[in-house]
Amino acid sequence: MGDVEKALQTFYSMKLKDIMPSIPSMPIVTADSPIVDVLKLLRTRHHVWVVNNRDEMKLEGVIRYLDVLSILLPPENTKARLGNISAVFKSILGGAEKAADVMERNVMTIDEDATVLDALTRMRRYKVQILAIVDENNTLKGEISLRLLIDEFLRLMKVGGVQWLQSGSSSPSE
Repeated sequence: MGDVEKALQTFYSMKLKDIMPSIPSMPIVTADSPIVDVLKLLRTRHHVWVVNNRDEMKLEGVIRYLDVLSILLPPENTKARLGNISAVFKSILGGAEKAADVMERNVMTIDEDATVLDALTRMRRYKVQILAIVDENNTLKGEISLRLLIDEFLRLMKVGGVQWLQSGSSSPSE
């Protein structure tokens, strides 16, 4: 087995709890936070997690960067179709005032004891780039993103002294 293959096997078996960022570094608001607070976070982040309160940290939803379009557009510019009526009410002009009004409630989650391979498989299956890491009580424990997984893989490759060449082979790094 080559160096890259060994690194990948190590990478796949890593536990998410060992590589997830700390809660204080994550973009989190409470369900009753004003939309303005959400927008301030989304200026520099691609998502914001919504929790019930800062003590319990029960995951309620997520607001993604692209959701800002629905928030800022007037309701008449939002196509309302059967099953998607709620998008109309996600607009500030449609009455949305707080994070709970605009969040997506169906959040892709994964357990903190899951592996990198589990996370990659789930991301691919559901076509998402970020997963909330929760415990059995749906308490937000962390997050794992495709970007974080790429960073971790590259870190692992550097630590292993392997340079991944475009041809797919590996050689010791200089």
